[in-house]
Amino acid sequence: MNLQLDDQGRLRHFLDIAGLPRDVLINIMDTAEKFSGVTEQAVKKVPLLRGKTIVNVFFENSTRTRTTFELAAKRLSADVLNLNISTSSASKGETLLDTLANLQAMHSDMFVVRHEDSGTAEFIARHVPPHVAVINAGDGRHAHPTQAMLDMFTIRRHKGSDFGRLRVAIVGDIMHSRVARSQIHALNTLLTGEVRVIAPRTLLPGNVREALGVHVFHRPEEGLRDVDVIIMLRLQKERMSGALLPSEHEYFQYWGLTQERLALAAPDAIVMHPGPINRGVEIDSVVADGDQSVILEQVTHGIAVRMAVMAMSMRSSGTEGAA
Repeated sequence: MNLQLDDQGRLRHFLDIAGLPRDVLINIMDTAEKFSGVTEQAVKKVPLLRGKTIVNVFFENSTRTRTTFELAAKRLSADVLNLNISTSSASKGETLLDTLANLQAMHSDMFVVRHEDSGTAEFIARHVPPHVAVINAGDGRHAHPTQAMLDMFTIRRHKGSDFGRLRVAIVGDIMHSRVARSQIHALNTLLTGEVRVIAPRTLLPGNVREALGVHVFHRPEEGLRDVDVIIMLRLQKERMSGALLPSEHEYFQYWGLTQERLALAAPDAIVMHPGPINRGVEIDSVVADGDQSVILEQVTHGIAVRMAVMAMSMRSSGTEGAA
């Protein structure tokens, strides 16, 4: 049984793209499309989750992810609690399950979890009562499913719903990126025509071609040719052990996205980045701020996509306010 789905195949928790059917991903994007208009209203709220309590449990620092989850919850009219782990009892030795039990005792309805250890969100999902939903906001190197879905939504907004005609390139630190893993699963589930990964050998998992079904390139001059979408990744220096690269300057020289390299892609290619951007390391400022960049749009779309995931998960959990 899929922990993420209820017995009717609806979203119960949102922990990982892997294992979810294509129709669920399409439903998330369709629902996000309906919510995207909320931001244009004078009153940017809908009463869907009024009276429900959503707790952001972030064991890792975050700006975009936490604030967009908070905005999404508030625009659904939920009450939001942001748990500061650095000042919580967890920093004093309290176990994860004890922290969870205390939050559940406050009659919480949803946990949005970000943690440095892979599998934490799933662990929590297996220990919550049936009416509580869990959303993974990033766990270790494992997954970042809402980031992947806001990326898919951004691509669909610019390129249409037929992913089968697209060539998508993901460039950079594939080995340490939970975003890349979730993006690849999403692109493959949506039947994308070709998914390419472009990276130095030291930043690629050894079995990436076989395990994730992608085409591997070691030089951007080859991998970027004629692609429709370029997704740049940040160097995950905090997750690296040992010297995998000579220097950031050299990385930009050989792997950074410049105007010259962008010109190798299709003329109407879009440039994406999950953030935070390291200008002059993985991407040139001219490209990041250029006409083909949709990086800030990704942030905007993140609110609608996270609203969709929250609404769908709460509906499946059977709470009254999500009818």
